[in-house]
Amino acid sequence: MDFLSTMKAKAKADKKVIVLPESYEIRNLEAAAECLRDDIADIMLVGNKEKIMEAAGSFDVSKAIFVDPENYERMDELVAGLAEARKSKGMTLEEARKILLDDSLFVGVMLVKLGIADGMVSGAIHSTGDVLRPALQILKTAPGTELVSSFFIMVTQTPQFGDDGILLFADCALNQNPTSAELACIAGDSAKSYAAFVGGEARVAMLSHSTMGSAKHADVTKVVDAVKIAKEKYPEVKLDGEIQLDAAIVKEVGELKAPNSDVAGKANVLVFPDIDAGNIGYNARDDKYEDMFSAGIIDPTKVSRVALENAASIASMFLTTECVLAEKKENNPMPAMPAGGMGGMM
Repeated sequence: MDFLSTMKAKAKADKKVIVLPESYEIRNLEAAAECLRDDIADIMLVGNKEKIMEAAGSFDVSKAIFVDPENYERMDELVAGLAEARKSKGMTLEEARKILLDDSLFVGVMLVKLGIADGMVSGAIHSTGDVLRPALQILKTAPGTELVSSFFIMVTQTPQFGDDGILLFADCALNQNPTSAELACIAGDSAKSYAAFVGGEARVAMLSHSTMGSAKHADVTKVVDAVKIAKEKYPEVKLDGEIQLDAAIVKEVGELKAPNSDVAGKANVLVFPDIDAGNIGYNARDDKYEDMFSAGIIDPTKVSRVALENAASIASMFLTTECVLAEKKENNPMPAMPAGGMGGMM
C-alpha cells in the first residue's frame, strides 16, 4: 500500500469530523465529495446549503453536515465562545456574531474549539495570515510550542530519494528568514512530524550552500549554529549539516562530500535556511537543479504545523489542521509559488 493509501486507511479507521470553511470553492467541494464517497471523514461545510450544492455541480456533497451561520441551531454557542475567547480584547457578543456571520474561517475554528468538529482544512482561497489568525487567537498553540512553522510531505516517483520517494520539506511557507534557534525548532518539530505522519526514523538535513565547512559566509554560520543547537536540544534526532541538497539526498554525492555523516545521501527531512531556498532544489527526474515549483516537482498544497491544542486527536488523519499532503503530478505542473510565503494553508 502506498503512502497516500495508507494515510487514507488510517483516517477511515479513526474517522473524524472535518470542517471545510471554504465551502463554495470547487477544489474543497471535490475533496469533500471524495472524502464522503470513500468514508474517509465526516465533512462539515459552512454556508447556505442550496448555494453550496449548486457550486458543487456534479460533486456529490449531499451527505455533508451543513452549517449556515444565518440559521445554525448552535450559533449562540459559537458567538458566546468567540466572545469569551476574545474578552481580553473587549469583544462583545454583537461583535462576535458579526465576525461569525462574515468570516467562515472563524466559524470553522469555533466549531473545532467547541468540539463540534475535530479539525479544519483551509487555505485554497485565503491568505496564510487569514487562516492562521483565528486559529492562533482562539485555539492557541499546544503547551511547550516555541515556534509556528510549516512543512510539505512530498510524495514523488523517485524511490531512490528519501524513503521510497517520500520527503518532508520545512519551512517553506511561514518563517521568512529564521534564526539559528528557530531553524533548530523547525528541525525538531519536522522530525516529530515525519515520524507521526510517515512513520519510521527521521533523518534531518540542515540545508545550506555549503557542506561541512566548504564555504564561509554568515548564512552558513547561521545553519552551523542551528545544527549545534538542534543536536543539543534534540539528541534523539538523527540530524546533520550544514549540507548541500545533492549531498543530502544523493547517496554517491553524500558519501563523497560528507563521508562521516549518518544523514548525508539518505536524508528524508530537508530543512531549508529560508523561504527563498525552499523554491530551489534538485529535480530528481532529470538530474538537474532548478526551481522545484516551476519544474512541477512540487504541487504546492499549503500546510501549517500550528500545533493547535485540538490537533493531537487527529494526528493520524489524512485531513488535519496540521498537515495536507501533496502528490507530484507528472504532466500537470503547478505554477511557481510566489516569493515571500504562500497564499494560504492548513
